[in-house]
Amino acid sequence: MSRKGWLLFISLCVIWGLPYLFIRIAVRELPPPALVFLRTAPAALLLLPFALRRGELRRILRSWPWVLLYTAVELCVPWLLLSHAEERISSSLAGLLIAMVPLIGAVLYRAFGVAERFDARRFAGLFIGFAGVAALVGLDIARSDVLGIAETIGVAFCYATGPLVISRKLAHLPAIGVITASLVVTAVLYSPAGIATMPSSLSAETIGSVAVLSLVCTVVAFLVFFALIREVGPSRSTVITYVNPLVAVLLGVALLGEPFTLGIAVGMPLILVGSVLGTMPSLRGAKQTEPLQDELGAGPPAP
Repeated sequence: MSRKGWLLFISLCVIWGLPYLFIRIAVRELPPPALVFLRTAPAALLLLPFALRRGELRRILRSWPWVLLYTAVELCVPWLLLSHAEERISSSLAGLLIAMVPLIGAVLYRAFGVAERFDARRFAGLFIGFAGVAALVGLDIARSDVLGIAETIGVAFCYATGPLVISRKLAHLPAIGVITASLVVTAVLYSPAGIATMPSSLSAETIGSVAVLSLVCTVVAFLVFFALIREVGPSRSTVITYVNPLVAVLLGVALLGEPFTLGIAVGMPLILVGSVLGTMPSLRGAKQTEPLQDELGAGPPAP
């Protein structure tokens, strides 16, 4: 990988490890609908001129039902669930549970016939990864909210579904057009509830958190992600999925004083090792499945 590629990769690993921390801070004052609205509206306004100038929104009109489905599973549903969940669980736990995305994705792609058969290594990876999730939840269940954990696992399922929609129905469309349309639709849908539940005043800490989520973790993150794909290719770019949870855990422990629990200590390495093994191409079909990896390389949006 080139020096530019490494710089983009490291930057994105950090940027997409940040949302869990700032969501946790923001939901102390902002109800989830208001937070989703405040995060998507500024991002949509900033990206809209780029998409309009390039004419990329016109190109997605014929596929609008699938764009709406992608919007639902990648933004509308998971961002609300994650904001609601982080009112109840730590940002560290949320980040680690989201690390299930590659594992769930591997199962979904195989079930829908868009991935090669699992070999022994991939089966071992899935088993190790899900064992890590079981250890994480089982050991920390006494100190965590069951609803928050269930909502975060639901977020992981949504994020794993999004790339499947892209690969099957939206792969021919410009990425920035799809993302901009998704942000606009989400902002419009959440505007009534977001405005109605908006507090009369917000602290500087909350305002700063929302600004980081909207401008850095959404707008800048997507621009960096596109640049990373151009530099190193889609397949390599998805490796950020394995690094983001580490960033989320370290930030939560260091800045929010969240405990580094036994569940995290046991579950984190199992989840990360399982994700790497479970999503690696099968040795027999590596050459044949490389185009498929590139097709599915769009990955989830910022958490």
